[in-house]
Amino acid sequence: MTVTQPKGFRAAGVAAGIKAAGKLDLALVVNDGPLQVAAGVFTRNVIKAAPVLWSREVLKQRRLKAVVLNSGGANAATGPGGFQDTHQTAEKVAGLFQAGAIEVAVCSTGLIGERLPMEALLSGVDTAFKGLGTGAEADLDAATAIMTTDSKPKQAAAKHDGGWSVGGFAKGAGMLAPNLATMLSVLTTDAVVTPDVLDRALRAATGVTFDRLDVDGGTSTNDTVLVLASGASGVEPTEAELTELLTAVSLDLVLQLRADSEGATKYVDVTVTGAASEADAIAVGRTIAEDNLVKTALFGSDPNWGRIAMALGRVPAEIDPEKVAITINGVTLFAKGTPAADRSEADLSGRDIQIVVDLGLGEGEATIYTTDLSHAYVEENSAYSS
Repeated sequence: MTVTQPKGFRAAGVAAGIKAAGKLDLALVVNDGPLQVAAGVFTRNVIKAAPVLWSREVLKQRRLKAVVLNSGGANAATGPGGFQDTHQTAEKVAGLFQAGAIEVAVCSTGLIGERLPMEALLSGVDTAFKGLGTGAEADLDAATAIMTTDSKPKQAAAKHDGGWSVGGFAKGAGMLAPNLATMLSVLTTDAVVTPDVLDRALRAATGVTFDRLDVDGGTSTNDTVLVLASGASGVEPTEAELTELLTAVSLDLVLQLRADSEGATKYVDVTVTGAASEADAIAVGRTIAEDNLVKTALFGSDPNWGRIAMALGRVPAEIDPEKVAITINGVTLFAKGTPAADRSEADLSGRDIQIVVDLGLGEGEATIYTTDLSHAYVEENSAYSS
C-alpha cells in the first residue's frame, strides 16, 4: 500500500477512454477525513496549464476533499475553454461527494495544446468513484493511470514509529528539470497537522527532492505536488518529524523518476560543497547537471573533468579557480587550479556516478539528481509530439 497506506484515504485508477487501447488514464484520490487539510507546490513555468491555475487557486483554502488526475492530455495552452474544462471536472467530482468544486484539485499530463475529450473524462470520473478502495491494487491502478512515457508506476510509503504514515505516487519520465521536474505527485498522510505546518513541511521536502531533479532542463507546464492530510491516525507529529518523513518519501519517488527517465543509462548525483551560499551551490549543480557536453561524456563513461570545470566556470556564482576541487567516483581529478590525477583513474563504467565539486569558499552545499544524455533520449523525444 502507498497512497492509501495512511488512514482515511481511498483511490482508484480507470480507463476513461482519454488514451487509446483501453489504457488506464484517470485517477481519483479521496480524503475521507476527519481532517481535510492540504498543501501544494506548482511549476514556475510562466505558461501554466489550466489544471495548475485551478488547483493553485483552490489550494489557497488549504483544504481538499479529492484530487482527480488524468493522463493523455495536458490541457495546457488551451485558453479559456481549457480552464472551463478543468472547472467542469472539479464540479463533477465535487457533486459525487456533495462538496464544493473549490475542494477538488485537478491535475493533467500529456500532450500540450489540445482540449481533453470531456465526455470520456466525466464518464471516467463516475467509474473511478464507483471503484474507490484501499490497498495495493487501488494504489497501483491510480499510480498507473497518470503515466505518460513512464515505463512503470512510481510509488512510495513510510510509517513513523509514532503510528502515522506518509504515502504517495508520482509520474514523470521526460521534461524533467528544476522547478518541480514533468511530473505530478500526490502525497498523503494521516497525521494531525495544521495547514501552515503542512505547507511549510511540503515546501521544505520538495525543496531538496523534487526541485533538485534535473534530467533535461525542461520545466513542464503542468508540474504539481500535492499533499493531503486526513488526521485519521489521531497523532500530531512535530513539524520536524513530518518534514523528515515527507522528505524521505519524496526522495524515494524522485529517485524512481530519475531511474525511469527517458533514455537514461547513468544515474548521476552532482554534489556541490564549500559554496559561499546554498543558492550558489544549487546554481553550480544545476548548470553541471544540464550541460550537454557533461552529459554526453557521462554517457560515454568518459571522466572528462574539463567539461565539468567549463560548466561550473560559467555560473554567476562566487568561484575561485584556485580553490576548486573536482572529484568523480571518489577520485579527485582537479584541485587548486591544476590536474590532480590521471582521468583514467576514475571508473565510470557502472550505472551510478558521483560528481563532487568543492568550491572551497563556505558552508553552502546541495545535491542535484540527474542522468546522462543518450541516443535513446534523442530518439524518443524526436518521435514524441510535444
